[in-house]
Amino acid sequence: ELVEAGTGSGVIYDVQGDVAHVVTNQHVIAGASRVEVVCGLGERTEAVVVGADPLTDLAVLAIDAAFAKGVATFGDSDQLVPGQLAIAIGNPLGLDFSQTVTAGVISATNRSIPLDFDGDGEAEWELETIQTDAAINPGNSGGALVNLRGEVVGINSMKISETGIEGMGFAIPANDALPVIRQLEEHGAIQRSYLGVTPKNLQAIPIEQQQTHLQLPPDVVSGVVVLDAESPASQAGLSPMDVIVGLDGL
Repeated sequence: ELVEAGTGSGVIYDVQGDVAHVVTNQHVIAGASRVEVVCGLGERTEAVVVGADPLTDLAVLAIDAAFAKGVATFGDSDQLVPGQLAIAIGNPLGLDFSQTVTAGVISATNRSIPLDFDGDGEAEWELETIQTDAAINPGNSGGALVNLRGEVVGINSMKISETGIEGMGFAIPANDALPVIRQLEEHGAIQRSYLGVTPKNLQAIPIEQQQTHLQLPPDVVSGVVVLDAESPASQAGLSPMDVIVGLDGL
């Protein structure tokens, strides 16, 4: 039986005793029943998935420390400025082009990318990224974006891939990635607060339904419609079809 296999990139960032940790993208290892790491000199070793988080698109793997010839150093991504030089390292198009290095500049340091996980046309999450024109291709995902000091300032994650569009790649800032990495190491998942609300942008609701179903006054033109309210939201008094028009006095 043929089994689909995918390749990506990763960064060895930590060695603890006989275990080395590798960070990569969650979408690189998503759905895999077995994960293998190929090191710089071609050595192969099986990896254990320590934890993964689809919202931040990060995953942590563990391998035998004997395969780690060194560890990467993280830099301060908050110090990045547009126009600064950046270098992307990874395995574009698979292992045949492993250890490819491309150079470019930082275009923006806080580009927000909406992510639609369920395909309903509305974003469930917005990922803050670094935009760069250093070439990022399939297989670069999970690799390092480094500054001229060789410090990892981002984890390459995605690019806009459409006809006529070039040089629009995005990386997860190092300062955003590190807390996620540490929590994945410790807990295997990210612990987040839970409101229990399924929201929908009021502006996505037709005007007629705003007046008939939601019975909103004409001066309410923006807000969040509560489609479903579970505990703890229901315990706090929220109900389906409520419309939230302010938060904490704003």
